[in-house]
Amino acid sequence: MADSATGIQVARPTIAIGGQDKPALAVGLLGLTVHETVAGLYRCEALFGNWGNKDGHVDFLYFGRDLLDFGKAMTIKIGDTTIFDGRVTGLEAHFPEGKPPEIAVLAEDRFQDLRMTRRSRTFNDVSDKDVITTVANDHGLTPQVDVNGPTHKVLAQVNQSDLAFIRERARAVDAELWVEGTTLHAKTRASRGTTSVRMTLGRELREFSALSDLAGQRSSVTVGGWDVSSKQALSVEASDSAISSEVGNDESGASILKSALGERKEAIAHGVPVDQQEAQARAEACFRSIARRFVTGRGTAEPNGSLRVGAATELVGLGPLFNGKYYVAEVRHVFDGVHGMRTEFTAERAGLGRP
Repeated sequence: MADSATGIQVARPTIAIGGQDKPALAVGLLGLTVHETVAGLYRCEALFGNWGNKDGHVDFLYFGRDLLDFGKAMTIKIGDTTIFDGRVTGLEAHFPEGKPPEIAVLAEDRFQDLRMTRRSRTFNDVSDKDVITTVANDHGLTPQVDVNGPTHKVLAQVNQSDLAFIRERARAVDAELWVEGTTLHAKTRASRGTTSVRMTLGRELREFSALSDLAGQRSSVTVGGWDVSSKQALSVEASDSAISSEVGNDESGASILKSALGERKEAIAHGVPVDQQEAQARAEACFRSIARRFVTGRGTAEPNGSLRVGAATELVGLGPLFNGKYYVAEVRHVFDGVHGMRTEFTAERAGLGRP
């Protein structure tokens, strides 16, 4: 992220422990990775020098557990933008040959609570929104859930962690999960409403590789099941219309697949939807998941706290096929002593630009 007045790029992130900024940690930072994905559970690994002047003599700096300790809140910022907010879950000591000792601090966001809670239970006459809200309340999180979907007669959580269970329910209704502080969010891509970031190759965008691949694409997805109330078989198909709002003026993978290679249909056999609404939701969610991976890209950008999972980024300078808007699906904010601070990301889109 550049200072708007000077244009100078941020060289190091700032670090707070227990809500207090710790400049000494920022100065002693040797490496950092903050990893985000659309599945939630953001994690952080920070590496610090662990040898120096302490209380008037040379000793280990951070083995007293007064500063770096399990359960302590850890916040990382680029400029004024928070890129990680979680708690310390691990401490790792390094004693490299010919170099001073180091300490690695491992941290995860509040989804860590859900990851470490495993159980079996059933829910009756509930929607996926109801279930995600219940799980959030179980862990003292404030739910912000904006998803649509059918009401299920029975939903079973069978020897699953709470995190795995709500990830499963979110996928079923084409939603994504993330935590901000103590708020659990579950929203579709259309309603996520994050910032838009424009990047030009050779400026904000240091490098980028893009792939448009038909191998994983399908012209349609069919979901079968059994309608319990009407006692009839179900068969629901989702195709290009399910993704048309995201394709815009580009050409979808399904469209190119049909014209280049012919129809390639997918039938979903696992899961047994019990009514038309559930089958339709499942078919469309599956088709969108496939279609969105038609064009994928990996890039490295100047450090930017606004480049987060869920951001819409417009990439410029890539030519007519790959110019345009992408959805950021994975981010790594990375720091080391050789390359400094940078933001690595994976992005995807459902359409290829026209020549």
